Parts: sequence; C-alpha cells; structure tokens
Amino acid sequence: MEPNNPLLADDTLPAFSQIRPEHVTPAIDTLLADYRAGIDALTQPGAPHDFASVMLTQERLDQQLARAWAPVGHLHAVADSEALREVYGPAEEKLTEHAIEVGQNRALYQAVQALADAPAFAGLSRPERALVEHALRDFRLSGVALEEPARTRYREIGVELSRLSTEFSNAVLDATDAWHEHITDERDLAGIPESGRAVLRQYAKEQKLDGYLVTLKQPSVQAVLTYADNRGLRERVYWAYQTRASDQGPQAGKYDNSERIERIMALRYEAARLLGFNNAAEESLATKMAGSPTEVMEFLHDLANRAKPVARRELNHLREFATTELKLDNLESWDVGYASEKLRQREYDLDEEQLKPYFPLPAVIEGLFGLTQRLYGITLSVRDDVDTWHPDVRYYDVRDADGRVFAGAYVDLYARTGKRGGAWMDVCRARFRDGDEEQLPVAFLTCNFAPPTEGRPALLTHDDVLTLFHEFGHGLHHLLTEIALPSIGGIDGVEWDAVELPSQFMENFGWNREALDLFAHHYETGERLPDELFQRMLAARHFHAGLFLVRQLEFGMFDFLLHLEYDPAQGARTMEVLEEVRHDVAVLHPPAWQRFPHAFSHIFAGGYAAGYYSYLWAELLSADAFGEFEAHGVIDRATGDRFRKEVLSVGASRPAIESFIAFRGRAPEPEALLKSHGLA
Repeated sequence: MEPNNPLLADDTLPAFSQIRPEHVTPAIDTLLADYRAGIDALTQPGAPHDFASVMLTQERLDQQLARAWAPVGHLHAVADSEALREVYGPAEEKLTEHAIEVGQNRALYQAVQALADAPAFAGLSRPERALVEHALRDFRLSGVALEEPARTRYREIGVELSRLSTEFSNAVLDATDAWHEHITDERDLAGIPESGRAVLRQYAKEQKLDGYLVTLKQPSVQAVLTYADNRGLRERVYWAYQTRASDQGPQAGKYDNSERIERIMALRYEAARLLGFNNAAEESLATKMAGSPTEVMEFLHDLANRAKPVARRELNHLREFATTELKLDNLESWDVGYASEKLRQREYDLDEEQLKPYFPLPAVIEGLFGLTQRLYGITLSVRDDVDTWHPDVRYYDVRDADGRVFAGAYVDLYARTGKRGGAWMDVCRARFRDGDEEQLPVAFLTCNFAPPTEGRPALLTHDDVLTLFHEFGHGLHHLLTEIALPSIGGIDGVEWDAVELPSQFMENFGWNREALDLFAHHYETGERLPDELFQRMLAARHFHAGLFLVRQLEFGMFDFLLHLEYDPAQGARTMEVLEEVRHDVAVLHPPAWQRFPHAFSHIFAGGYAAGYYSYLWAELLSADAFGEFEAHGVIDRATGDRFRKEVLSVGASRPAIESFIAFRGRAPEPEALLKSHGLA
C-alpha cells in the first residue's frame, strides 16, 4: 500500500486538506486491484456460499472503494481544478469499467444465485434477502447473461457514457464561469435590491474589479431576471444562461454539448437493446416504482390536462398586466420572472425582499435543526476539529436522544467559482456494520446561496429556505437509516421515483407557522415574521402554480420521450422532441435559439435519465405523507417517530410502496399532489 496517500488512510473522515490530484490514480489502481483479488478469492471452487462470505465481502470491498472515491467525486463538484479534472475523468472511467466487469462476473452471479436458491435463504432477515434480490437484478442490468461480443460492447458503452457525462458537466461549469458583464454605472442595475447588488459587488471584488460583476451563477441570474428594470441586461443574461454549452449564444460552439447529447442518446439506446429492452426508458423503469412507460406518460398527461388551462389563464393575466402596467407589449422569456414579481407584489403586496431579513442563514440552520429535534428527537452540534475543503464548510455531529453520536454531515452553502451550481445531497460514508465494527453514515449537503456581504449575514429568499429543507430531507434519509448494509441503506437502492419523498416532504414545513417561528426572526431586530406578512405568503403560495407545473411537466415529458422514442435512424432529435412536448404542454414558448437541454445536467450528467418525472411522482407521495402530519397538528413527535421508523430508517430493505403504506395506512391518493399546488 502506498505510504501517505490520504485516500488510502483508514480514517473515520477524509483528510480533505491533504488530498492532491496526484493521489487519485494510485489510490484507485490499488483499490481496484484489491477488489479484483477479493472477488477472485470469493469465487474460487469450494469457497463458502453463505451470506457473510458472498454478500458482506462485496459490501466491504465496495466500501473500501467508496471511502476513497466519495471525497474525490465531491471535490470535483465543489473545488474543481484543471489538475483534478485530468485525473478524475480517467479514474471514473476505470471505476465504471470495473463496476460493469463485476456485474458481468458469472462466477460471482452464480454464487449469489446459489445463495438465493439455498434453503437457508428463507431464514435471512428482510434486509439481507433484499440485498440478494437487488444484487441479482443488478447482475441482469449489467449484462451478465450476454455472450461475446455483446458483453464487451456493453462494457465499452458504459465506459464511454461515464466519460461523456463528465465532459457534459464540465462544459456546463466552464460555460457558466466563462461569461460575465462588468458594470460600473449603478443606474444599469436599477430595480435590483441592495441584497442582490451586494452579491454582484462581491463577485467584482473577487475578480479585483470595482463596481459590479454580473455572472451566470444562480444568485446573480436570479437577481437580474427577477428585479432588473434594465430590459437589455435581462435579455443578455437570459441569452447567455439559456444557451450555455450549446451552438448558440455569446459562446456559440465553444463548449457545445450538442454532439455529446447525440452520442449519449445513441449509446443509451444501444445498451438498452443489448439487455433486451425496447429503449432506454423501459430500462430505466426496471429500478423504479412506475410499472411501464404507459403508466408514466398517463401520469404526466393527466397532470398536464389539469395544469395547462390554469397556466394559460395565469399567462394571459400576466400578459395583460405587462402591457397595461409595465408597457411591455410583447412579453418575452426574459420578462416573465420580472413581470411575475411585479404582479405578485401588486396582488399580494408581497416582495421577496421584505421576507429576506427574516431568513438570515444562521437562524434558518438553527431552526431547521430545532425542527428536526422536535420531529425525531435528534440534535446536530457543530464540530471545529474536522478537516474541510473550504473555510465556509461546517461539520456537524448528529446525536440521538441519549446523546450518542450516530452520524455526521458536512454543510457547504455558498456559491463560488469552481463549484457546480444547484443544490444536492451526497454520501460521504454509508452506515455499515462489519463484524464488531460500525461505520457511521456521513452526508455532504451542498447549496449555492448568496454569501454574507459586508455587515450582514447571508439572507435567504423563501425559495432558498425550501431548497435547504429539501436537501436536508435527503440528508435525513441517509443519516437516519438503520440498515447497516450500504447497498440498500439510506438513499441507496431506493426506487428513483420514490427517493425524492423525504426531501419534498421536508419542504412542507417551510410553509408552517409553528416551524417558521423556530427561525423566521428579523436579523437586526429579532422580531418574528409578522402574521400579516405570513398570511400574504400563504395567499401567494400558489401564485403561478399552473405555470410552475407545466414547466416541470415539460422537463419530465421531454426527458422521458427523448429516451422512449429514440430511433437510431433519426438520431436524438433533441430540439424537435422538445418542440413537440412544448406543443403539448407549454403555454409560453421561448425563443428558437434557447438551448435548455444543453445544460440539463440532471439527465445527461446525473442520475435522472428517463427519470426526471420522479420529482412529480414523489411529490404526490410527499404531499400525501404530510397530510398525516397535518392530521396530528403538524409538528408531532409520535407521527415523526412513525415516519422515521417506516420511511426514513428502512432504506431499500423493502419496496417504497410498502413503506408508504406502512406509514399512511393506505395507498397514495393522486389528489394530494393537486391539492399541494392549489389545483384540486
């Protein structure tokens, strides 16, 4: 074993400050060699075929690899550099090739199958049986039954797809970082509130410039498109943002993902056909709750039929308002956020800027932790002796009611250069019991909020609050698992269209008075969120719910049809499919040069391929689950304990629908989703 390689150290937590790009390749090569040796030993003739020998050995090997790769993958997302990229891509390809190689190992498959066929199988615990069943399914989905040359071809496809997805997200990050507009005359920023201007000043300061720097980072785009009176600036930001990594816009062709999308779609189709599926959408459903493409499309069309008339009314009203009040005769895509905010202010006398002072980030975090304690009896306390990748990062111990530390979380909340946009939760360590030793679960929670500015803490929008609650919900799903088999513990192995249940469920508390009272206090006066302001928030909650839903439906339907209807003779037809979907569900059509798919990392560089519909599917589950809390006064410990026991703690040890029914006492009811959007 290589001396002093922090990725090979047996530490409880990664030594982030010591990890260098040059550590990655030797660590991954060493661990892959160990893994292969472990599998060889396990599949020797005469080797025992009991649960511990066959399944626990694989979990152990997986964890050794994950302990090294999790921090590397995380650094690639939050502290990217040219040197890290050079080693990250090739290492990821090796890991992908290795995973498929293991998935196609027939001797290993036979060992797992023998375990499933043995009389002793019935005597295993439910989680142990689930681990075996998941493994057998995954062997089939890795092409274990394929003969040459299909076996090798399937492996080659997997490696190429992994490279393309890394290249896709790199292109989006580079295109995002490459564009900015330097502004020295404050009049050009008229309408943008002080909190937004402070962020733009901060961006300028980071680049050693005076004045302001408008960038394509989320807080900047949001500030300009929502508030800037300067219509030309709105148009330029929208143009740059909505053409990132494409053949259009200010950097046309420079970071273009068009060819990558074509190739990704062709390879996904070929891989699905090799496995005996008609298309990649069918293959995707092998690991989801939805039973068939027809079921998914009916679900989406049914929602569209209900949401589209509402969205059309909302848009007509907005157009009318924009013409009469804002003197905008033609409402363009870069006017929508701006006009909507003005209309919302007029109709509900509600302005995000009035709310922000009540959502200082430190208080929101404290309130979120307080809520978690009241629901589940757990506490989070900050620890200062943990090595992190940036001074802004905080690490928290998670303790049970008796004070015992049973998990941990890294929290990294501010937008910065070299950090991927958006918000996510990821696994640093999984819960794993191996003999007498137990590895505790540790999560990464990442957001991209506007940082604190001179003299004031970071102030969140209410949307930011909901985002934080959402990611923390994923975190709780991982941290509260009681399944000590990593492949089916926490979020791992949970059907992809159910994995958003705990996250979307948490968002509901961001609308609850009792929960808000735990943290919504003015950062200067300490005054709690005034009741009349809260009532205006509630009244505006479903403002433009129809427009929001049809946009989500556009994303979900585009993604699913792109994979369902792919025909190699015609290619991906990316923009044509998008147009067809918009014709079906959209009420607002963006300009022909808009290239939203080229930065749609969820489906081309994330886990949501033919699965973006999952957000809406899981929202139905989460809205219905929250109904049970509402029936018991919302912040109710007994209901929280049941939710923890039946949903959060069981991982993928049983199908998600069983967990839902165990908690709710019945199957989910579709009306809950419409009700949560005010459309019932």
